[in-house]
This record gives sequence, C-alpha cells and structure tokens, in this order.
Amino acid sequence: MQNLPSLTPGLRVAVIGAGPAGLMAAEVLAQHGAAVDVYDAMPSAGRKFLLAGRGGMNITHSEPQPDFLPRYGNRREQLAPFVRRFDAERLRDWIHALGIDTFIGTSGRVFPREMKAAPLLRAWLHRLRESGVRFHMRHRWLGWNQDGTLQLSSPEGDVSAPADAVVLALGGASWPRLGSDGAWTRILQDKQVGVAPLQPANCGFDLAWSEHFRERFAGEPVKPVVASVALPSGGMHNRRGEFVVTADGIEGSLVYALSAGLREAIAADGSARLYLDLLPDWTLEKVQSELAHPRGARSMSSHLQSRLHLKGVKAGLLREIVSKEDFADAGKLARAIKALPLTLLRARPIAEAISSAGGVSFEALDDALMLRALPGVFCAGEMLDWEAPTGGYLLTACFATGRAAGAGVLHWLSAGNRQGKQQEEQHK
Repeated sequence: MQNLPSLTPGLRVAVIGAGPAGLMAAEVLAQHGAAVDVYDAMPSAGRKFLLAGRGGMNITHSEPQPDFLPRYGNRREQLAPFVRRFDAERLRDWIHALGIDTFIGTSGRVFPREMKAAPLLRAWLHRLRESGVRFHMRHRWLGWNQDGTLQLSSPEGDVSAPADAVVLALGGASWPRLGSDGAWTRILQDKQVGVAPLQPANCGFDLAWSEHFRERFAGEPVKPVVASVALPSGGMHNRRGEFVVTADGIEGSLVYALSAGLREAIAADGSARLYLDLLPDWTLEKVQSELAHPRGARSMSSHLQSRLHLKGVKAGLLREIVSKEDFADAGKLARAIKALPLTLLRARPIAEAISSAGGVSFEALDDALMLRALPGVFCAGEMLDWEAPTGGYLLTACFATGRAAGAGVLHWLSAGNRQGKQQEEQHK
C-alpha cells in the first residue's frame, strides 16, 4: 500500500459497520495513529462474513488482473484503482500475516486452508483490539445530531459520538437479519447524497413452473449446461456451469453469474429470456443425427435417454418448455435441446440475495471515497454502487475499498481538516 501519513494523537475516527470493509478501514486508521471506534448494530462483528464462509470461505480469486477487473462490469473503471492497490496477491499476503494459510482451488478461487471464516475473523479482531480499536456492538447509526456528532441507538438508549472523520461501511440490503438492511439510504438521501436504488444481485429468479414439474424436480441440480442471455449491445453472454431448480424458479452459481443482465432485461422488458444448451459438448448436427436414428416402438423419452443420455431433470425441462407438437418434431426438438428458452419473470427478493447492486453513486464521491456533500465522511464496501459475481470478487472489492477509505481519512485529517467543524458550519 502507498505510504500513508501518521496522525497526531487525539484524532478520533468512527467506523460504522463491522464487516470486512469497515474492519479494513479501522485497521489502516489504527496503524497510523487514529483513535478508532467501530460501531455496529449486530451483537458481534462480521456476522455476514461468517455466514458466507460456512460453505467454504472464498476470499478472492487467482486469475490475472486483465480477467479479474472486468468482473466488476460497468463499475470496473471506478473500482480498478482500489483493487490494483490491494489485489488478490496482496490480500493473500495480508491473510498470511494473520497466521492463516491459503490455497488456490481447481477453479482458481482462493480459500483459507481450513476453509472457514471464523479463524480468520478471530485473528483479525484480536489484532485490531491489540492496536487500540474499540468496538461498540448493538449500536445502530441514526444519522447526525444538530451539533454534527453521530447519533446512535444502543441498549441503554440514544447516544452521541463525536468524531473528526467517519467511515460508513454499512453494506447493501441482502441478508438484513445479519445487519445489511439498507436503512442508511434514507439518511444519506436526506443529505443530498446520490444513491442508486438497491437491487438483488447474485440472486435466483422466478419462473412459472407447472405443479407437476415443481413437485418432481424442485431441488434438482442441472449440470452441465451452457446458459446464454442477450446483451444490450447485441450478441450473447454465454457461460458454462450448473444451477438448481427451485419450487419457484432457478438459482445457483450459473444463474448468479448472469443475474445482472437478467435483472436489467426484466426491468426493461418485463421478463428475461435465458437459453440453455442441455448438451454443451454436442454439436447441433450431432444431436440432430442421433434424434434421426430410427427409434422403432420406443417413446421419444426413451429415445432421448438411449441416444442422447438425456434423462431426469434435463428431460423434465424439455417436457416442461417444449410444446407437444415441437417435441414430436425431431428438428425442432434438437434446436430446443441446444437452446431451450426459459422465461424469467422476476428476481427473488433482495433479502434472499447473496449481495446487492445499487448504493452510493461514485459520482457522489471523490477519488478518495469521500462524500462530496459531506466532507470528512467516507464510504466503502457493498454500500457503494457496484456488483460482482461470486468467486471472491465481492470480498476483494470490499477489502480494497475499505483500505482506500481508511487511507482517504488519513490524508484528509493530516491536511488539517476536521469533520466536526465542517458539520457544525453546515448546520448553522
């Protein structure tokens, strides 16, 4: 990380939010002389971080930056400076310094050796407390008082907290039971801060399954397939992977990877069309040739299983989507096998999503992630207006923007600024 100024004693910084972005900002600040208070509405730190790591803590991804940065879509340009300064290699070095080993999986994803988030978080919190960071749990941020101090609710009632600068790292609106409820949007909008509407990202989608299909196949994985969605600029976005049929639609890693485009198509057209190649390793010509093979007295379903090895949920999807007339037509059936159209009606609720899109617009921030409308207030993590697929990209950007916000505070305070004075003047 670039050389950062150390602060004169006595300067206090409040970090609102004890997730990865907030904790990373707190670490940078404490290392350079700030007195840091971390406030969070939850009973303990890193609640969402811990739950996300239950199935295997995917911390980052090992792919090179030319492939890594495009994962941030239309916010690549804004996030690139922060991710370059704290990329996957530096993130791994930081984890190793906590005494946690990492390894690269076969997919290129990076995991802690124990595959769990808890040991990493315990070591991190211990180091933060050793550096003087103070934690105030069950403290929900409510905004600012008239004198510019922070207003928070606590089990003992409302409290005021003076601070020379503030880092907001409040998350988006996914998994609200773990603290990311999006309640901060109204507070910032009231201060004339531009906030894009929060929307589900890395989410499932609803389809109108028949009762028979729902009862028979809900919970079944569909693999391997190639899914395709039309791009606004023309052409198709194709991705290989797997997903799961749910009672209401589809979810899973393949769907999550395409969720941004699907969500935008639904917003524009009222629904989205997702095409599935059920036999991605077969050419259309080969499928047609096998279907043209005489089947004698066998049913088409038996023929599909015998010649194409299509059975179970994949065969069920064909029966669900393809009309009886087209199912009996070998040519049309072959084309459906290679491009089965699913009509997605809506994204699942944001509370079910892995992450959220939308948030504080980058136009509302300067290059150090300080709010232009509120000098001395910095933002980091998922509450910024960006999104990324699963695979370590989400956490990497949260860590990177947390470090950037902490660095921004150091530069701002070392230049002689004080938020309290700015806020007091603003309220006069």
